[in-house]
Amino acid sequence: MLVKTFRLIDKVFTFFEDWTLFIAVMVGLVSLFINVCLRYTIHYSLAWSEELIREIIIYTTFIGCSAAIKNRSMIRIDALPQIVPFLKKPLDIFSHLCTLGFSGLMFTLGWEMAKLQVETQQHTIILGIPLVYLYAILPLMSAMMGIRTIIAMWEDFTGRKVTDNE
Repeated sequence: MLVKTFRLIDKVFTFFEDWTLFIAVMVGLVSLFINVCLRYTIHYSLAWSEELIREIIIYTTFIGCSAAIKNRSMIRIDALPQIVPFLKKPLDIFSHLCTLGFSGLMFTLGWEMAKLQVETQQHTIILGIPLVYLYAILPLMSAMMGIRTIIAMWEDFTGRKVTDNE
């Protein structure tokens, strides 16, 4: 039952990550391409394009954190486990616990920042996008990171992979 739940969560998160990252990057590439073409052909630059690219970079970075946990490609120093192999498991647990702590902190602070943006009703300067949409990515990303970390911990503890078809 737990494996089926983890697989469903993994499918939903993977679908969300893949498509939102794809769409965001494509929108960014198209707007950047149009801006570069306009800049070099008629010497006119779109101000909104640069703001959009900045927001897309922020968005994709945070969503990419969850995808990095799934792919086990988070940055880590693995010199100590290579020198002293019996420390690998305790250090992996410590790494997962640190990631969970970071996720909890980001969820709490991100929620507070998003709530503040709802109260102040601020918008981006050029595009006029409500900043709550941009700050809402913080609690969303941290919740996804936390759930992905719990799945990774379960996989490490049981030795079973969630994405395997058994």
